[in-house]
Amino acid sequence: MFGNDADFLLTLHRTHAAELRADAAADRLARSLSRPVSRGWLGRRRQAGRTSDARR
Repeated sequence: MFGNDADFLLTLHRTHAAELRADAAADRLARSLSRPVSRGWLGRRRQAGRTSDARR
């Protein structure tokens, strides 16, 4: 498949570089998407200021 070690190393380098570029693109896409900040589990709004519950 590979004629010599140089061909193998060059192919390995190109493959790894392509994987790094794909990871970087996925990270950029994830950072560009807006996240709903005030939403909790299953999309419900969080109730601010209820850290200490008075149910005793």
